Amino acid sequence: MEQPSIKERNKMKIQSVGIIGAGTMGNGIAQVCAVAGLDVVMVDINDAAVQRGLDQISKSLDRLVKKETLTSSEKDAALKRIKGSTSYADLKGLGLVIEAATENQAIKEKILKQVDEIVSKETIIATNTSSLSITKLAALDSNPARFIGMHFFNPPPLMALVEVIRGLQTSDETHAAIIEMAKRVGKEPITVKNSPGFVVNRILLPMINEAFFVLSEGLASPEDIDAGMKLGCNQPIGPLALADLIGLDTCLAVMEVYFENFSDSKYRPCPLLREMVAAGYLGRKTGRGVYSYDK
Repeated sequence: MEQPSIKERNKMKIQSVGIIGAGTMGNGIAQVCAVAGLDVVMVDINDAAVQRGLDQISKSLDRLVKKETLTSSEKDAALKRIKGSTSYADLKGLGLVIEAATENQAIKEKILKQVDEIVSKETIIATNTSSLSITKLAALDSNPARFIGMHFFNPPPLMALVEVIRGLQTSDETHAAIIEMAKRVGKEPITVKNSPGFVVNRILLPMINEAFFVLSEGLASPEDIDAGMKLGCNQPIGPLALADLIGLDTCLAVMEVYFENFSDSKYRPCPLLREMVAAGYLGRKTGRGVYSYDK
């Protein structure tokens, strides 16, 4: 009997996905995978965090049903495919594990070391990092060839793009399997070399940071800055409103990575952005950022 090729084996293998992190990105990725027919295990540090993630997925699917882009039965089927958990042991036997935790090198390293010890050597491990080095994270893995970056955009159910980032060690088979899987869940993948911020955020975050400098210098109100970029550059959302959506803490963390890695003053985080993060004004998720939101 003819043996299946590596690519075919990978296609068969990724029928199940583990997501680490039930926050905005984690639950969004879980939803995308479940709607596409994959079995999902979504892991977070406690039951409350997991339940918040599951509730968010349910609300998001309800909105799709209301818009008639999803049926009630498809919603129910998707929810049944998602298992919430607080144990990494539930990641055993899955075809792919996507780490979608806080954008912090130390936290990601700790999580990825634990995952490496639990899953099989055939399981592909991906990180949803928006700025950290794939090569450096892969070096921690016992099988670095199976490690890759899979950067979804916020909110994952609505954004079509996935940046697929190869580390120096990433194998062609791992890359091919992730490209296929990204297409299968309805996304458009682009392949990117490993460099801080990759492609989209390397361009986007300095623009957001500059908007904070413009705001801090009192050149215009937040509303007028955002209106200017929407009406003048045809952007669907202004940079300050987008910062609130991404999370000001995430914006700051990414700019700090650029500043540290490129040693270039053009990536210096705006002091106002730093101050707002220190105050806990992180954007939509805390009810207040540049703008105020009803939680």
